[in-house]
Amino acid sequence: MCAKSFRKDKRPFSSKIVEGYNRAPSRAMLRAVGFKDADFHKPQIGIASTWNRHALCNRHIERLAKETEKGVDVSGGIAGTFNTIAIPDGISMDTEGMKYSLVGREVIADSIETVVGCEGFDGVVAFGERDNNMAGCLMALARLNRPAVFVYGGTVLSECSGEDLGSVFEAVGQFSKGKINTRKLSEIEHSVVSGGSMCSANTLAAAIEALGMSLPNSSSRGADSKGKREESHAAGRAVMHLVDRSIKPSDILTRPAFLNAVAVVTALGGSGNAVLHLLAMARAAKVRLTLNDMTTMWKKVPVLADLKPVGKYGMDDLSAIGGVAPLMARLLKEGLLDGECLTVTGCTLKQNLARIKPYPRKQEIIRSFRRPFQKEGRLVILKGNLAPDGAVATIFDKEGTGFKGKAIVFNSEEQAMEKILDGTVRAGRVVVIRYEGPKGGPGMREMFAPAATLVGRGLGKDVALITDGRCSGSHPGFVVSHITPEAYEGGPLALVKNGDSISIDAQKRAITLEVTKSELKQRFAKWKSPRPRYRHGVLAKYARLVGPASEGATTG
Repeated sequence: MCAKSFRKDKRPFSSKIVEGYNRAPSRAMLRAVGFKDADFHKPQIGIASTWNRHALCNRHIERLAKETEKGVDVSGGIAGTFNTIAIPDGISMDTEGMKYSLVGREVIADSIETVVGCEGFDGVVAFGERDNNMAGCLMALARLNRPAVFVYGGTVLSECSGEDLGSVFEAVGQFSKGKINTRKLSEIEHSVVSGGSMCSANTLAAAIEALGMSLPNSSSRGADSKGKREESHAAGRAVMHLVDRSIKPSDILTRPAFLNAVAVVTALGGSGNAVLHLLAMARAAKVRLTLNDMTTMWKKVPVLADLKPVGKYGMDDLSAIGGVAPLMARLLKEGLLDGECLTVTGCTLKQNLARIKPYPRKQEIIRSFRRPFQKEGRLVILKGNLAPDGAVATIFDKEGTGFKGKAIVFNSEEQAMEKILDGTVRAGRVVVIRYEGPKGGPGMREMFAPAATLVGRGLGKDVALITDGRCSGSHPGFVVSHITPEAYEGGPLALVKNGDSISIDAQKRAITLEVTKSELKQRFAKWKSPRPRYRHGVLAKYARLVGPASEGATTG
């Protein structure tokens, strides 16, 4: 197969770089890195790696990218692997460093677009692991619109029954209240971190698989598994097939495909961060997708997966019974997916799923439609005078569907953490963390630490947390994030005072600040926008360019 000749129209970008007498300088540079005469007549495939030695989830990506190189080579192409950044945001939670996490998504998208555009690659394979770098990869592939495949690096599982990151933050709350001692905290800290829950990364990987941009069951194969290595090799062959057939992301990333992704995320009980990323990816693909579209799907699709952190089972358990693909087959059978959507296999979703074996009969990880884990989707879009353009809430049936309490207001995550840890925050309060939105942060930090610490202090069910920052929703309790307009832009969240009554009603899909319109008008007249926290550098640039969370918080 490696002897196959590809016509110039199958090499639309690389041919402009290497063909003609005037391209001799370009050819000279490529010869210096090993190109032979025959290589200039092959499609050139860029392989975007998010390898990072200090990022637990990304440190194996380099090995997988080499497998993709082999897949490209045996299919008659020539691979060019390059690196982009990966943000290990678990390290920087609850610090200024976390402000770079969502910014990193934009940097990744821009950098992949820049390298591929500059070097004239005819196709792309992109590797991602954390939700932000996965979304950045997809945004770049959509913008470039060249034959492309995405590969999820895979769930990084512990070799023992270690704690996940949420448990460590909960332990911090337990320690601050005297529930555990220094020795126990150290034991938890030293436990091997596991990524086996339906966290933001696994959620987005499943969404991308549902979109059709990764090979079947990419989202449920372990990072160090034989299957993931085989998939990486297959991705190299797949992108060459797409080049040969001129199938581009615009053929795959359609509105029905995005609705498929929302349905799969819902059935899995996935992270609230998927809302932000799906909106951003749809925007990059020039596809109309709104919060209202998501609400419609969440009402139709039940939660079928009994997965951590809320349920019993991990991603390794799901992988052992067949992964995400059999769940998609169930949803297709129920009429909840559009099977005519094209995928990176070159086949439709329906054709791909026809080859998938159903789950074993006695498994309990993915429930039937007759006995769902939750009757409606766990994610809910709330609106009201506190969030006119919307907010994302995570609702667990067992905790009820409403909360009402008195506001305790903080203008940063650090302020909130200090008062959570010292016991100032007590039951019955609504913790308000503002000026953490896309512009106000800037960077829309994830409020994982405050939410988990509240749980550790035993307040998970007795306190609500609302913010214009992000929150994955992977902890019990009433957590409302992505409040739009954000406080920095003069949104109503900026007008909340200590002691104000706030109600959250998931059934009515409302979040209400119980203050009169006239009072809010008076407060707004006195309100002044804070000075920008950063005046130069990437954070300042991001703050100037970024749009609202309700549209994906993108910069372009």
